[in-house]
Amino acid sequence: MGVAGAVAATAGAQAGRSGLAGWLRVLCFTPLQAGHFGILRVVALHPSYPLRSARLAIRPFSEQDVDAIVAYRSLPEVCRYVPFEPMDANTVRERLRGSWARRVLEAEGQALLLGVEIVATGELVGDVMLAWSSAEHRGGEIGYVLHPAHSGQGYATEAAHRLLHLAFDELGLHRVVARIDADNPSSARLATRLGMRQEAHLVQNEWFKGRWSDELDFAILEDEWRALRHNDCLPDTSS
Repeated sequence: MGVAGAVAATAGAQAGRSGLAGWLRVLCFTPLQAGHFGILRVVALHPSYPLRSARLAIRPFSEQDVDAIVAYRSLPEVCRYVPFEPMDANTVRERLRGSWARRVLEAEGQALLLGVEIVATGELVGDVMLAWSSAEHRGGEIGYVLHPAHSGQGYATEAAHRLLHLAFDELGLHRVVARIDADNPSSARLATRLGMRQEAHLVQNEWFKGRWSDELDFAILEDEWRALRHNDCLPDTSS
């Protein structure tokens, strides 16, 4: 079961307006065949943090975030539809020193887990995940988790939207998916708001947390993302 979906369990994404400044990506040229142009593939992503949206700052975690992370990742309702169990402070500290410390993507199979902070208050209210699943096929996956006390205000949608900017505009992905528990309709609605389409309903495909669970697979392609005309939805931080 994918990590997209803790939003529904609770109640139920910059350095320049263009998204092209303040980050570094490494490109390689891949030839197709004789007489044809190749394509540029992104082989590394070094974002400039924080990633800004209208109300949020999306950034790597720090040791100072332990209590805020525990405040939502310790809740059974947050963990119900996602592949982790309630976490205590010691578990969170271990993760912060391990995989959660990653700030760049340099190879397929790696993932970024970033905190979601409300700029106006400085509160950390959730996290979002971008996984780079395939360099050859330019594929990735997103996930999102939000404190239930802050649900219903559009924060999860805004954070996940900013993450799609990172996936398509900066990492150069072709396709991004979200895998959602079918019993988590709020998360499915969030994916739809992002412009993703449901591609599959997998029936009882996993024994998950004591039950056979159905999985909904959502996806969006790069050209579909471009067609949604997101050029002006990020704040101008150039001044």
